[in-house]
Amino acid sequence: MTAMVSLRDVSKVFDGASGPVRAVDGVTLDIERGDVFGVIGYSGAGKSTLVRLINALETPTSGQVVVDGTELTGLKERGLRPARAGIGFIFQQFNLLKSRTVAANVAYPLKVAKWPKAKREERVRELLEFVGLSDKAKQYPDQLSGGQKQRVGIARALATSPALLLADEATSALDPETTKDVLDLLRRVNRELGVTIVVITHEMSVVSYLCHKVAVMEHGKVVEQGDVYRVFAEPEQPVTRRFIGAALHDRPRPDVVARLRERHAGRIVTIAIRESEATADIIVTERLRAHGIDGHVVFGGITEVNSRPLGSLTFALGGPDAAIDAFLADLRAHTEVVEHTPDGDDAGPATKEVGA
Repeated sequence: MTAMVSLRDVSKVFDGASGPVRAVDGVTLDIERGDVFGVIGYSGAGKSTLVRLINALETPTSGQVVVDGTELTGLKERGLRPARAGIGFIFQQFNLLKSRTVAANVAYPLKVAKWPKAKREERVRELLEFVGLSDKAKQYPDQLSGGQKQRVGIARALATSPALLLADEATSALDPETTKDVLDLLRRVNRELGVTIVVITHEMSVVSYLCHKVAVMEHGKVVEQGDVYRVFAEPEQPVTRRFIGAALHDRPRPDVVARLRERHAGRIVTIAIRESEATADIIVTERLRAHGIDGHVVFGGITEVNSRPLGSLTFALGGPDAAIDAFLADLRAHTEVVEHTPDGDDAGPATKEVGA
């Protein structure tokens, strides 16, 4: 299957006050048709420049950008217009025209595309119904909540029936409940309309809830990419581990471990929860009983990534050392286990530790 978006060794260099700035550095990436693809990174990682290269608002310094079978690299403005018509864009701050009604905002790209008035009005009604704002057609943006404004933005982005939708930090101005509503709408756009979506964000929660695949950016480079669950469950790069640790808060810091020791006797152990441990709480308790030791949860957190569990639980274990050692060896055959030793030298696969 031909990729919807294909980047080959793409770089973008800007002239900065103190010299050239390489905002995107040798990125090679394929985004398949029908995917919801997340691009995640901290501020300055190059995410927004990357999305502007995809919709040809920026021209690459080097490399090749192909969108929906059309190579954008080197095209003149006249050639770029039809390519951009197949790409919808959702903005962080909505970018609605305050002087126009909701219906007129959605109709604007259709008017630019010279659709007949009757056809425009029919399409606007259809889109407002899809995003749940049929009753807001005659209102103005200032009369809407943030979530409603973003729904208008999504309807406007879908006006010309694009095959590709780009969302640049589309939920970062919204509260958590409204964010979920907008992400659920984007899920519908993908599933019901078959639109490929590229989500640019610094929020792991957005990627874990919405995306199928993810690329992690740092200093203009894609440092890690793949299936969302695989990348978050088995992070290879420090920046990915920082994202996961900051989002999950599932592993105790050394100062927290010290406080846990003051409150709980026994050995403190953190056990990773992965999809194969979907019933890990039952499995762990069964194995505790099987090895004749006591254990209770003293810290942890589990979230869902693509409806699959991810996180860790920290236990205080009591019983004979030999029995605890056998229990930990048993678990290590199935998942990651880190023992927090009194001297702070955690025993376990340090290369897989998550968080800071």
